[in-house]
Amino acid sequence: MPEFTGEFGQRAAERLRTEEVIWLTTVGNDGMPQPSPVWFLWEGETAIIYSRPATPKLRNVTRHPQVALNFNSDSGGDNIIILIGTAEIATDIPPVTAHASYLAKYGTAITRIGMTPERFAAEYSAVIRVTPTKLRGH
Repeated sequence: MPEFTGEFGQRAAERLRTEEVIWLTTVGNDGMPQPSPVWFLWEGETAIIYSRPATPKLRNVTRHPQVALNFNSDSGGDNIIILIGTAEIATDIPPVTAHASYLAKYGTAITRIGMTPERFAAEYSAVIRVTPTKLRGH
């Protein structure tokens, strides 16, 4: 697990706590990187991402668990935060409707996209857990 120390590490930790969207880059079967913007919940050492089942990103994680997470830069191309790690399909994470922290972060956004938590949980029933091993950026 990367250490979130110093100015850079603390900035990365803050973005993990507060940002709404992160880019998950998986590796396709052909070896090509496949970036996807996703909602996520940082749980201190791992990121939890709810997904629709049977998506390419789930197939990619199953075949190639090496992934990257990154945030958009600021308008000047600075504030680059990239996490490298491994991903797995998690079966021990509760559905969205029973995940209070996820609902606290995304409840309003779920409503904004015209869904209820129950519908979101039904449609986004697969969970990816990302465990970072390296932090880089500037």
